[in-house]
Amino acid sequence: MNYRLKAINDRSEIVAIELSASNASAARELAASQGLRVLALQPTLAGLFGSAPIRSRFSSTLWSVELLSLLDAGLNLVEAIQALTEKASQPDARRVLEQVLGSMREGMSLSQSLSRLPEHFSPLYIATVRSSEQTGNVKEALSRYIAYEEEIDRVRKKVASALIYPAILACVGGSVLAFLIFYVVPRFARVYEDVSVGLPVFSKALIGVGRAVTQHGWLIGVLLAGALAAIAYAATDRRVRALALSRLWKVPGLGERIKAYQLARMYRTLGMLLRAGIPFVRAVGMVEALLAEHLRAQLAAARKSIEQGVSLSAALTAATLASPVAVRMLAVGERGGQIGEMLERIARFYDEDTSRFVDWFTRLLEPALMALLGLAVGGVVVLMYMPIFELAGAIQ
Repeated sequence: MNYRLKAINDRSEIVAIELSASNASAARELAASQGLRVLALQPTLAGLFGSAPIRSRFSSTLWSVELLSLLDAGLNLVEAIQALTEKASQPDARRVLEQVLGSMREGMSLSQSLSRLPEHFSPLYIATVRSSEQTGNVKEALSRYIAYEEEIDRVRKKVASALIYPAILACVGGSVLAFLIFYVVPRFARVYEDVSVGLPVFSKALIGVGRAVTQHGWLIGVLLAGALAAIAYAATDRRVRALALSRLWKVPGLGERIKAYQLARMYRTLGMLLRAGIPFVRAVGMVEALLAEHLRAQLAAARKSIEQGVSLSAALTAATLASPVAVRMLAVGERGGQIGEMLERIARFYDEDTSRFVDWFTRLLEPALMALLGLAVGGVVVLMYMPIFELAGAIQ
């Protein structure tokens, strides 16, 4: 849901912003992680009806790449942001950069300027920049964030690209079936109306479908359009997506892969935050939103155990948030004092395992889908022509 809130920032100014969170408590925690003290909080009209939040056209990753290039060229931070503002061609990007530049000219740091635009810069990005300001190495923080986003995008794009061909195949096969059922079958039904030969049972059923389409075509079209609209609306509703995800978690084999994907995101984010110098307890609070609802309680339990002095590997093991391989790697990182780097290695291990599963699933899904569509289309065609074969046999 989307929430509109009034809060006091770190300069004692009252600001009005809009946040996206699962509930009011999560929105307050998100605002607190950005250094805001909430005065008033209420859901927006879009949040009440469960519509998808409006996505910003400003890309913080692309901006970070360009900013890092200018910093490497020798420009200072203000000069680099000013140069990017002047070259920005999109109105949204120019407006965002003008606000950042204006805040910095007022004496704010880069992290404080970014925190005034939470709809464009994530809490993770702001925390990374803020921690780098303490060491004076903003370029390293930008490089680390860019590498983080590239790894996340690599896995996401691999999953998306693996589903493109099956989606196209399903659309084409569905279109062919719709053409047969809505156009061809009704015309065959009229041809067979006066046939005296007894039709096969399945052919009679198919002819009945054709007659129903002829008599109630508009009603069927309206029902199909309504079903598609309902599916599209459900896809944008957070609660429906959460319910569908909870069902997928229970599928044997698939639920484990979804958990591995989410744990990889959690480990990579935690590793980047720890390497940036952010305390672990605070870092855990920042990555909580990356996990599914039922995993957040386990992460909260692990966080409480760590506050009580339990090691990271033991706490995650007790919360069932680590595989045996991850536990061993975490133990090595704890002994060597390189937990952040080890967490990123564990994330890469999970990502490679997810990539192998996606490749295997794609190779299995594509021929299975082709065979299913071929059987469906071939079955309709055979059932349409079977009465002709019966009639030819009767004439002989």
